[in-house]
Amino acid sequence: MSSSLNKVTDTSTRHFRFFDFMLAATCILIVCSNIIGASKVAEIAGFTFGAGVIFFPLSYVLGDVLTEVYGYQRARRAIWAGFFAAAFAAFMAWFITEMPPAPGWNENLGGGLSRQDSFAMNFGQAPRIVLASVLAIWLGEFANAFVMAKMKVLSKGKALYQRTIGSTIVGQAVDSAVFYPVAFWGIWSTELILTVMATNYALKVLWEVLLTPVTYKVIAVLKRAEGVDVYDEHTNFTPFSIK
Repeated sequence: MSSSLNKVTDTSTRHFRFFDFMLAATCILIVCSNIIGASKVAEIAGFTFGAGVIFFPLSYVLGDVLTEVYGYQRARRAIWAGFFAAAFAAFMAWFITEMPPAPGWNENLGGGLSRQDSFAMNFGQAPRIVLASVLAIWLGEFANAFVMAKMKVLSKGKALYQRTIGSTIVGQAVDSAVFYPVAFWGIWSTELILTVMATNYALKVLWEVLLTPVTYKVIAVLKRAEGVDVYDEHTNFTPFSIK
């Protein structure tokens, strides 16, 4: 820990300059990944993977930054905000999809596909996929933050790369193990579920490793800007709080 930083163990009453921006970025990434990339399977050069893996892991990078810079208490608030943002976005997408289309708007786009059909294909996610997504986000992000915070205390703030990668290994394992079986069991073949789950998990962890230098830089800049180094030595790690 830099000598210019103040060690802090409780952030509940402290004001931070950039926390709100990090919280907003987390919510945006979670919502966009949930709505845009959750159900598409892509293949590049024979490598099959869930398309959302390209951007969704960035939410775990932000989760690492939040926990390292602002502590578990503030990371918990961001996780809940992202959870409710994703849930509301899913509800809004379902509600608007179910609204009866105006005849003048719902023109035939060709191939027997109407504009309403096209809209539903893009935004009308099945309740099962929504449930799987928000549950996986909630469990995975909390697992990531918990491991990150605990490892920081145990290591006395050393070996940041071990904490960022270690927390991602756990958090992404929880996320992948929950989302794909809950969302697609009985819809996709077992082989496809296991393939996408394994490849996505490997890609997510690889993303974290590749982005470690960026994570280091962002953490260093934010710590200097906020002037603190947070340790969760006396934190109540229950997820059921926004205190």
